[in-house]
Amino acid sequence: MNVEEIRNYCISLKGATESFPFDDVTLVFKVGGKMFALLSLDDPLAIGLKCDPDLAIELREHYPCVTAGYHMNKKHWNTVLIDGSVKPSTIQGWIDDSYKLILESLPKIKRNAILNQ
Repeated sequence: MNVEEIRNYCISLKGATESFPFDDVTLVFKVGGKMFALLSLDDPLAIGLKCDPDLAIELREHYPCVTAGYHMNKKHWNTVLIDGSVKPSTIQGWIDDSYKLILESLPKIKRNAILNQ
């Protein structure tokens, strides 16, 4: 996957927004005002994704391109190096998982408003 494919996928998710709140090279995707993905536009291309803590460890052990979240809570966030070693559909699944974790953490009223857009 490249930057545009990842960006297009992230913003296609219901209620997703994008911005550059930190710097000019970190594109942040949010749902309900909470981050679910951070895309580094610098080389090497990488994406930070929220993850279930047990699954996060499993993914790090199984995929060399997955490491503990860079500048994030390492228990709940992974950084995925986009190096072609993982199928795009797998990366999209990890993005979906991150999005769902954040969406489920939102207050019910806010979550329902997003889902009913």
